[in-house]
Amino acid sequence: MPKNKGKGGKNRRRGKNENETEKRELVFKEDGQEYAQVIKMLGNGRLEALCFDGIKRLCHIRGKLRKKVWINQGDIILVGLRDYQDAKADVILKYNPDEARNLKSYGELPETAKINDTVTFGEEEEDDVDIDFVEGSGDEEIDDI
Repeated sequence: MPKNKGKGGKNRRRGKNENETEKRELVFKEDGQEYAQVIKMLGNGRLEALCFDGIKRLCHIRGKLRKKVWINQGDIILVGLRDYQDAKADVILKYNPDEARNLKSYGELPETAKINDTVTFGEEEEDDVDIDFVEGSGDEEIDDI
């Protein structure tokens, strides 16, 4: 039997993520690009994003970002607009929350943009249900069997 000379298969390469701690330079939008916030992840490398010019677009995550940069609902992204399709765009870059706060302080993002990690669009749940607990309200005692 031949000896294994390699260091392993593709599963060995999976855990590497060297550039996470590096500080990168803040990238501003150019003409043909727009800032957006992710509304809904659709799967298959696509998402629905609300651009800050007021248009809701179907965005495609390009191959360089796929399976390397995880994009979630509520993230601030930079999209490249298409000349021939106004309702579609391509995701160029994902901003981390620190970078998004810097963009907001520079006046690039509108003040209405929420940068929280847990932003939910669409369905609004009511968490503030008032339940009053009163001690000693029950007269009966439960007997142990």
